[in-house]
Amino acid sequence: MATTTDERLRRWRLVLGGEADGTGCALRGRDAAMDGALAALYRRAPEEGARSGRGGRRAAGLGGSAPQVARWLGDIREYFPSTVVQLMQQDAITRLGLDRLLLEPEMLEAVEPDVHLVGTLLSLKHALPETTRESARAVVGKVVADLERRLADRTRSTLSGALDRSARVNRPRHRDIDWDRTIRANLKNYLPEHGTVVPERLVGYARAQRAVKKDVILCIDQSGSMAPSVVHSAVFGAVLASMRTLDTRLVVFDTSVVDLTEQLTDPVDVLFATQLGGGTDINRALAYCQSKITRPSETIVVLISDLYEGGIRDGMLRRVAAMKAAGVQFIALLALSDEGAPAYDHAHAAALASLGAPAFACTPDAFPEIMAAAIEKRPIPLPDQGR
Repeated sequence: MATTTDERLRRWRLVLGGEADGTGCALRGRDAAMDGALAALYRRAPEEGARSGRGGRRAAGLGGSAPQVARWLGDIREYFPSTVVQLMQQDAITRLGLDRLLLEPEMLEAVEPDVHLVGTLLSLKHALPETTRESARAVVGKVVADLERRLADRTRSTLSGALDRSARVNRPRHRDIDWDRTIRANLKNYLPEHGTVVPERLVGYARAQRAVKKDVILCIDQSGSMAPSVVHSAVFGAVLASMRTLDTRLVVFDTSVVDLTEQLTDPVDVLFATQLGGGTDINRALAYCQSKITRPSETIVVLISDLYEGGIRDGMLRRVAAMKAAGVQFIALLALSDEGAPAYDHAHAAALASLGAPAFACTPDAFPEIMAAAIEKRPIPLPDQGR
């Protein structure tokens, strides 16, 4: 019983921090070091000095010293799991101005690479000194490679299946009939007295020369709040571009529009070509995308934006309506990330929904199935979080 009580006090001491926390529990060894690492980031009075947390007292903070911050980054990687390390790094960037210290090579070697860190590095890219640029590119490359390993195979598999199904025809030649799907499509016509199915509708495969490629346009808002979505979009853009049955175009925008299609072979190049931050002109971006559509009925436009429009609102909605009327499959994603429910313009989202283009947030894991539905021209599955 005493052991259980001591463990509870220890945990409360780590949660509450500070010596006057009422627990009466003194921390030693590894616990004191963990407490010091937490105190350096989350202390209540940044201006107050104190001795190091390794002796049991709350830490003095990180200050502006790159070596000190590098040691702290190494400490938290030792004491906490990767997901917690990434969260603490995000907090350090916002609370302590860690982004300024990321301009130094030793700092980049100490951090745990993740999507948020990539966003920070991309926003700092013009300030990166020559000695840091290669290190920054290596950090971005590691995150991109990890995402590709997680997402690429499943995306290709899911979309290849959707493209095969979309190529089926309803008036096939005899040798092109898909008998399995034909039987399933006509089960309602089963005649038990004859033990057979009457195939009113034939389902078959399109012949190879008749297979139709799909055109995909990813239109990505590169305002600062969309950084995680930009990173995932670059990875997905490269994966889609690698599929010969898809003709993929990637467009990024703020108040101007940049077509990065030629760089899709390397998502790291795409990311370093973006300009995170600035305003938003969705209408202008959609106007450019609309000008690139040559086969509306075989085109999928994916707008990835929080919909905070700084351009012409009515123009944006008119363009979406025109694309849908022409037969374009239009998808509006408020975010393409694992961040949960995003902030977005509710009025614009409702206006798009009234046009038959519901706007919703999407996780990277759900994106392949959403694209598969668009390819097959079936209803888009809406994740619960974005409804």
